[in-house]
Amino acid sequence: MIVDVREYGAVGDGKTLNTKKIQKAIDDCMAAGGGKVVIAGGKYMTGTVCLKQNVELHLEADGILFASPDCADFPQDRAVRHVETKKLPRWSNSCLVYAEECENIAITGNGVLDCNGDAFTELADNNAGWLYRRKDSLTPSRVVFVTGCKNVKFEDFTMINQPAGWSIWIHDCDYVTADKLKIEADVNYPNNDGIHINSSRNVTVSNCCIRCGDDCIIVRANNVSLKENKVCERITVTNCNLTSYSSGIRIGWMNDGIIRNCTFSNIVMTDCWCGVGIKLPYMKYDPEKFQTADQGREATLIENLIFSNIVCDRHHSASVRFELSSNEGTMCQAIRNIYFNGFHARGLAYPYLHGRESCHLQNIRFSDCTFEVTGEQETDPNFLRRKWELSQEHMVSKFVDGLAFNNTTFTTK
Repeated sequence: MIVDVREYGAVGDGKTLNTKKIQKAIDDCMAAGGGKVVIAGGKYMTGTVCLKQNVELHLEADGILFASPDCADFPQDRAVRHVETKKLPRWSNSCLVYAEECENIAITGNGVLDCNGDAFTELADNNAGWLYRRKDSLTPSRVVFVTGCKNVKFEDFTMINQPAGWSIWIHDCDYVTADKLKIEADVNYPNNDGIHINSSRNVTVSNCCIRCGDDCIIVRANNVSLKENKVCERITVTNCNLTSYSSGIRIGWMNDGIIRNCTFSNIVMTDCWCGVGIKLPYMKYDPEKFQTADQGREATLIENLIFSNIVCDRHHSASVRFELSSNEGTMCQAIRNIYFNGFHARGLAYPYLHGRESCHLQNIRFSDCTFEVTGEQETDPNFLRRKWELSQEHMVSKFVDGLAFNNTTFTTK
């Protein structure tokens, strides 16, 4: 079945709210056994829509799915089955496109998903490091949110103007592909992560260009919102271009669970604060602060990761930065067996590897790698975040066992 939302009365003028009409097209398509719901010939404003079993949301080249500027069109606490909303980051399940516990779903096409971020942000008046901030705490927390799903495809479309919220969140899903996406967020907006892979399995991200203010690719295992703990494993990221005012690739956070058997290859990262980061911080729980909501409930195990054929150019901190909090409240079983092959970095600092006395990093290996420290004049002059980071002209390695280098050079310009 192929359904054009215009057949349901949707109006692509960028002003008319089409949520109910688009949702009706999706529901009818599912009821007929599945098929394609087409967005074409205009700019269709909408609030939250839910993808359903066997339905593909297809954005034609002249089709734009446009987020409403009204927070009320993105409910914060919709009734959902697969997650406990009060334990989600920012205690909210708000988003533009949502799917849960369904199979064979997709968002495809050469069209645009315009998140209308300008409507939700304003210039900041503090020194937090971001040029902009959210106008309202009810700003949608993420754009696309899929959880408990199987056989998911994201292909070809362009996502722009994210509203200080994660672009795509893949949460406890199996068999997911993201291919040929262009994710173009404003680097000066906070928290507009690119593709966030959490507690999921068999996920492939390929041929994507991602530019955003926060981390481009995130791999985590925060299971606190789920009924049971899940492993995040068999993640493949390849042939991607990344730019971020945070990390190009970030692995783990406070009290995540098991993250293992992942590969990252043929990647170019430019003008990132950090290239590859594993950061397990300590944050005391405070319900008044959003950032403390995003904590897991397990001792973290990160193992068997390979990073190969990677260029990291003009980074503003360490190109490789592993940090484990000294506070035992950040539970960690191990961070081990991390391999870098053909990793070439040029920026403000050498790698920074810091475990803790009770939990050493284990078996970190670099082969055929180059690390060059340059001056700030060779980095992006518009980079505004983390000015407190100083050039680090020596590699830091503390509480690390089995650190090895093969045909790896360090130079200072």
